[in-house]
Amino acid sequence: MSKVSRQAAPRGLGVTPVRSAYQQIADQLRELIVSGGLAPGDRLPSEPELGQAFGVGRSTVREALRSLSSQNLVYTSRGVNGGTFVADVDPHSISAYLETSLGLLTASRLTVDELLAVREILEVPAARLAATERTEDELAALRTAVEEENVEAGPQHEHPQGFHILLLTCTHNSLLEVVTQPIFSVLKSRFLRGNAPASFWQRVCTDHGEMVEAIERRDAAAAGELMQQHLHRLRETYLAIDRR
Repeated sequence: MSKVSRQAAPRGLGVTPVRSAYQQIADQLRELIVSGGLAPGDRLPSEPELGQAFGVGRSTVREALRSLSSQNLVYTSRGVNGGTFVADVDPHSISAYLETSLGLLTASRLTVDELLAVREILEVPAARLAATERTEDELAALRTAVEEENVEAGPQHEHPQGFHILLLTCTHNSLLEVVTQPIFSVLKSRFLRGNAPASFWQRVCTDHGEMVEAIERRDAAAAGELMQQHLHRLRETYLAIDRR
């Protein structure tokens, strides 16, 4: 197989590979997929062919493929035309993976202040971009979200988070949606649920309404400034809850 190099044997007495054989194979295949050497839909060589290329047995190849499958990088199809294929990327799967990973990091070493700082870096420019790129249908969806917030907003209500998701959609930048949404999902689930006072949710509704007005005017500067002020107010509540 031309795209995959055979693993070189360790040199020197007493040298032990840092990673197991299947991990090294998975790393090489992953690198080919990420770099574009293998594109979505490409069929990988059969297990015997991969085993011959890497100089390992089929069980080692299977373990490497299972590792890649668990990361949604490849999938296996049965039948005459079956085999192992490079998977297409699902943005929702990436966001879900990031949300899970950030949640675990928050439990061990990532601080709420770090999460808030990154959120501001991403969402303030997103608000400016939403003001210039939104469509009329997207503007109507933002208005509806704010109306629903005003009817029933609170710790168990999903509309405040939905507003931010809609705003990210207005940017028409799918990468912003993928990397930003997990951050405020983790912030809400780990810190806000059941902990923020009613006055906090009322202020959230007001802030969102003012942002929609700026986005309707296509006033990017105002939308960004309002988002920054909004996130600063959120920071006070998040930090107060975290200190408890």
